Amino acid sequence: MSESPIFVKTYDLIQWLLPRTLKFSREYRFALAVPIQNHAFALQRCLIEAARANEKRETAYHLRQADVELTLLRYKIRLSRDLRVLNFQGYEHAGRLIDEVGRLLGGWMKQRGVDDAKAS
Repeated sequence: MSESPIFVKTYDLIQWLLPRTLKFSREYRFALAVPIQNHAFALQRCLIEAARANEKRETAYHLRQADVELTLLRYKIRLSRDLRVLNFQGYEHAGRLIDEVGRLLGGWMKQRGVDDAKAS
């Protein structure tokens, strides 16, 4: 499980995001930094739960939840850029990482036959 590309890319995303969110100014720390961190960790948790689920229905539920967390993370990152808390290069890099996780998640959802198998 830990060597699967989606887990590696999610780990890379979190590893890249954490130092940047810790540098957010005080005025955005609780409004943006903490939610970004929470969505990233929730995404990772949903993926782990999906991998360990015993039933197809349970796996589908966790994959959908991961998709929601990824979408919320994407919007918070975009807002960070729009508010100039995150520079454009950081936004581009985060976007590439999020897109890659989204493609892998979409592939997993499609493989498992989860309806609405579009990744964020």
